[in-house]
Amino acid sequence: MSGSFGLYSQYYDLLYADKDYAGEVAYVLSLLGQHAQSKVTSLLELGCGTGIHAALIAKQGLGVLGVDMSAEMLAEARTRASAQGHLQKQLSFEQGDARDFRANRRFDAVVSLFHVLSYQSREVDLQAMMQTAASHLESGGIFVFDFWYGPAVLWQRPAVRMKRLANQEITVERLAEPVVLDAENVVDVNYSVSIRNLKTNAIEQIKETHRMRYLFIPEIDKLLGENGFKRLRAEEWMTGRSPSVDSWGVCVVAAKH
Repeated sequence: MSGSFGLYSQYYDLLYADKDYAGEVAYVLSLLGQHAQSKVTSLLELGCGTGIHAALIAKQGLGVLGVDMSAEMLAEARTRASAQGHLQKQLSFEQGDARDFRANRRFDAVVSLFHVLSYQSREVDLQAMMQTAASHLESGGIFVFDFWYGPAVLWQRPAVRMKRLANQEITVERLAEPVVLDAENVVDVNYSVSIRNLKTNAIEQIKETHRMRYLFIPEIDKLLGENGFKRLRAEEWMTGRSPSVDSWGVCVVAAKH
């Protein structure tokens, strides 16, 4: 995951508390079950964040190695893993960059969720992440990832959004102001985050820009082909529908040659 998450990683789980992690894991495991040549028992997750997906996948019997750039997020992931009891041995986490991480072992599957691929805004970054996935799979191994789908981004255009959330300790307001840079196929999402400590009433202000690459199916196929993969499937994230101008997120299933 992008290092830009470091500043507010402690607020990450609150910001995405409404995310259907269990549904996403069931969806991804279903895709693996349909397309893997044999039972998937080991999985590498590139951009694991605070380890929620990884913990849920481990509960289904898989061994998971989660990788993320953020030390803060990995600390949360390890804390979560330590609470998993007997499942703890199936979970491990390492700090690393999706572009150059090497575990020196192979897995049955590699997954990268929550648009990690779209954080690779340059061609060299996209190629590097594809190489990372390929290097950790045997022939027939499966790579599942999602990304911002270009036709939907250009048709809908990103909108300014405000998100407000709270728990017993903090309130968070996050304003997202996107700018589309058509010539570069990227969107700069400018975040202004305000965090209020409910005990002290202290307020912390954070400003960040996340550059997101939107991609197209022919472009994805070219990247896959150049890095030893064949696309098996492309569909709207979580629904299984064909990608359309309404499909902001698209999921791809690819097999290593």
